[in-house]
Amino acid sequence: MLDDTALNVPFWVWAATIAILIGVIALDLFISRKPHVPSLREATVWSLVYIGAAVVFGIGLVFVANGQVSAEFFGGYVTEKALSVDNLFVFVIIMSAFAVPPEYQHRVLMFGIILALMLRGLFIAAGAAAIERFSEVFYLFGAFLIYTAVKLARHRGEQPDLEKNGVIRFAERRLSTTREYDGPKLRTTVAGRRVFTPMVIVLVAIGTTDVLFALDSIPAIFGITQEAYLVFTANAFALMGLRQLYFLVNGLLDRLVYLSIGLSVVLGFIGIKLILHALHENGIDLGFVGEGAWSLLPEIGIGTSLVFIGVTLAVTTVASLAKVRRDPDAVKHIGDHLQPDERLSEIPEDTRS
Repeated sequence: MLDDTALNVPFWVWAATIAILIGVIALDLFISRKPHVPSLREATVWSLVYIGAAVVFGIGLVFVANGQVSAEFFGGYVTEKALSVDNLFVFVIIMSAFAVPPEYQHRVLMFGIILALMLRGLFIAAGAAAIERFSEVFYLFGAFLIYTAVKLARHRGEQPDLEKNGVIRFAERRLSTTREYDGPKLRTTVAGRRVFTPMVIVLVAIGTTDVLFALDSIPAIFGITQEAYLVFTANAFALMGLRQLYFLVNGLLDRLVYLSIGLSVVLGFIGIKLILHALHENGIDLGFVGEGAWSLLPEIGIGTSLVFIGVTLAVTTVASLAKVRRDPDAVKHIGDHLQPDERLSEIPEDTRS
C-alpha cells in the first residue's frame, strides 16, 4: 500500500507507466496507419475506451492508495480534459488555415499529442522540482492562472492569429517549401529538388501551440494535486483521447460559445486555490494582520474543487447549447473566416532556397 499522505511512487512504476503509454501510442499508430477520416462510430468507440481507461485507473487508486489520491486524479483529469477541448479549437483553425486534407488530419493530431506529452513531461518535472524547493512558487502559479483567466475572458470569442506566431513566420521564410501536399510526407521532390511540404509548417504550428497550452495546463493541475505521478497520468489520459474527440465533437465545438468563459472561471478558481494554499503554507506577516491570521482564510479542498469544476463545465455546456438553439447565428463557425488556401497562397509555387 502507498503512504496515505504522499505517493512515494517507485521507479519501476514510472517505468512501467511510460512503457505502457508508449505501447498504447504504437498500437494507436498501427491501427490508424491507413490514411482515413475516422467514422463517427470509430471516434465514439475509441473515445469511450480512453475515458473508460481513465475511470478504471482512478478507481484503482482507491485500492492501492486512498480516496483522496483518487479524487485528486479525477480532479486533475477533468481539468486537463476541459482544457484540452480548448486545444481543439486551435487545431481546427490550424487545419483550416493550411487546408490539411481530412484523411491526413489524424496523423497531424497524433504528432501534436506525442509532442504535447513530451513537453508536458518536461514542464511537470520542472514544476515538481520548483515546488519541492520553493513552496512560494504557488504564488507565481496562482497569479499566472488568474492573469490567464482574465485574459481568456477578455478575448473570448476571438480566434488566434497565426500571423503573430513568430516561429511559423520564420519557418515559412527559411524552409524550401512547396504549396502542394504529398500525402502525409514531410518532404517531396519538385523539379528534381528535395523540398518540404506544407505539412512541416502545420506541425510547427501544432508544436508551438502545444507549448503555449502546456504553460497554462501544468500550473492548473498543480493547483489540484502536487503529486507528479498524478499530474503526469492525468495529462496522459486527457491527451490520449484528444484525437478521437477532435473527430467526434468537431461540429459541437462551434456550439460551445461560452467555453472560454467557463475555462476562465475554472482557471481563476484554481489560481485563487493555489494562492490560499500558499498563504497557509508560508503566511506573510504584514504586521497589522497579526501572526497566524492566515489560518482564518479558508483552504479549498479537493472535494470542493471537483464539484466546482464539474458544475462550472456542465453549466457552460448547457448554457452554450441553449444559446445557439435560441440564436443559431451565435455559432462560432471556427475557421470559416479563412479561405481554404489562404495560408498556402503565401507559399510560392516555386521552391525557396
